[in-house]
Amino acid sequence: MDVLEQMKWRYAVKKFDSDRILTEEKVERLKEAFNLTATSYGLQPIKMVVVGNKRLQSDLVPHSMGQQQVAQASHVLVLCIENKIDPEYIANYFEKVKSVRGTSDAILEPFKESMVSSFSKKDVSEIREWSKNQAYLAMGNLLTVCALEEIDSCPMEGFSPEGYDQLLKLEEKGLRSVLVMPVGYRAVDDMFSTFKKVRRNIEDSIIDIR
Repeated sequence: MDVLEQMKWRYAVKKFDSDRILTEEKVERLKEAFNLTATSYGLQPIKMVVVGNKRLQSDLVPHSMGQQQVAQASHVLVLCIENKIDPEYIANYFEKVKSVRGTSDAILEPFKESMVSSFSKKDVSEIREWSKNQAYLAMGNLLTVCALEEIDSCPMEGFSPEGYDQLLKLEEKGLRSVLVMPVGYRAVDDMFSTFKKVRRNIEDSIIDIR
């Protein structure tokens, strides 16, 4: 499979086929891809909520600027950030490193203390902005994986985080929604699927320095 050809095949779906549902295998692959996404420091300050309930998806539409793709899609992926990145969160990450890699405390401790010190100097808005950037990395990854798996998608920033947070009870999970991505299969009558991509010429978007 040619990666570039699949990326040309991908587009932001405007209408999904409500009758076509992703297999559990496909959903699991998207979960795995999300979890494998690179994040700053490897801290993974993000979580993904997978909504596969049609009633709930319909309830989300008013909080999605009326975008019907949320109701039509097989599943809706909601990318969230952790509300709190504190010393305990960082310590848990290093415990995971020690467990997986067998790295000694003597090696890990200086890195842990440095990270705790660095984050203690950031205010809440700085940490949230940093976390949100990690969510964008994850969405980029998911868009590519969807293209390779021939899963259609529609990345969205146009939604009410407050509405999603309340409906999905994210606050009690210590999360805040930042991005939304309905996934599934395009409807045969979505005319946007046949539109040519509009992109700048390569020479206008790439600068080669040799």
